[in-house]
Amino acid sequence: MGAARIIFHVDMNSFYASVEQAYNPELKGKALAIAGNPKERRGIIVTSSYEARAKGIYTTMNVGEAVRKCPELIILPPDFPKYRTASKAMFTILREYTEIVEPVSIDEGYIDISELSKKRHPLEIAKEIQLRILHELDLPCSIGIGPNKFLAKTASDMKKPMGITVLRKRDVQAKLWPLPVIEMHGVGESTSKKLASLNIHTIGDLAKANEGLLKQELGKNGVRLRERANGEDKRIVDPESIYETKSVGNSTTLPYDETDFDKLEETFEKLADKVAERLAVKKLCGTTVSIQIRDADWHNHSRSKSLQNPIHLKADIFDEAMKLFTKAWDGAPIRLLGITVSNVQDIQNSAVQLSFDNFEKYAKDEPIYELIDEIEKKYGKGFLQKGITIDKKSTYASKTSFSKDFLEDLKD
Repeated sequence: MGAARIIFHVDMNSFYASVEQAYNPELKGKALAIAGNPKERRGIIVTSSYEARAKGIYTTMNVGEAVRKCPELIILPPDFPKYRTASKAMFTILREYTEIVEPVSIDEGYIDISELSKKRHPLEIAKEIQLRILHELDLPCSIGIGPNKFLAKTASDMKKPMGITVLRKRDVQAKLWPLPVIEMHGVGESTSKKLASLNIHTIGDLAKANEGLLKQELGKNGVRLRERANGEDKRIVDPESIYETKSVGNSTTLPYDETDFDKLEETFEKLADKVAERLAVKKLCGTTVSIQIRDADWHNHSRSKSLQNPIHLKADIFDEAMKLFTKAWDGAPIRLLGITVSNVQDIQNSAVQLSFDNFEKYAKDEPIYELIDEIEKKYGKGFLQKGITIDKKSTYASKTSFSKDFLEDLKD
């Protein structure tokens, strides 16, 4: 058995709104919300201050509804450069304690203080970090302390704002098991419904569920969730994880609830173009294409398909997305569409498997490959390269979801 780990999950409270209040103290103590498009009907509340939350304002609420509910609500558009600056400053403070820092999104990250805790008490370190972020950046945060990532993350949610919570493995039975399974990190609405169909309603039910049944019904994720429900999580705090891209996607909210097939097709074409551009910037291709559909009633639907060969070109992405959409759409008005390419890999290392379907396409390229082979035999491997290399810093196309893309800033 290795020594027990001590992991913090640092979670900034109401981050975008708090940053705005730090820049403009006149906004402090006021009901404030950040909305994607404050002037339009499609504007959605991205986050709100705790004063606004106390008046019933919540994330994803429609701007019109929010203003009706709280007429004094101040609504600002997001100011991403401001939030990036604040995020970098927060992570700079964390790295003064240890290099073992793993940013998860713009406003949260894990930090492994196991070594440092041999010299100082973890609670003392947590209080110091929390107060430094408050005094130096004027931003509140909550810190969860646990022996693994799952328990640290769960703990940080238990007291907000400005909470410090310790969650030990021995606390799991009393504190987590009575809660509904939907309240557990990693369990969304569809997983919760699936678990309910298996008569699993609380985290305790999940912890005691039959492992074979969970694997059969939910695959590896079922087994993983059962481990989490028992307070087990072997994942390390990995500073390198910010260099790994697992998926590349893009989505857009439509100006109106749309039912016109041609307009939806046109939207998918634009999305495919964006995703292809981002893949090119990151020099990636992927074997799974997913689409996201949100209808006018805010119900989310996703469909995905795994392919034999990785793709990265706009035409291929668009083609696969449209096949999925044509099968999935029932004609209901649509508010949001998205495309994601996942299971990504470096484009230069990808191998193509030939099948009857694609043999002809690649056979056409065969004479070119033979010529390349001959030239390389003469002049050396790598003398010729297929395609072009794009300088990663020369474009903004690598900006996938903002919350994840800020990670690019931390790689310098």
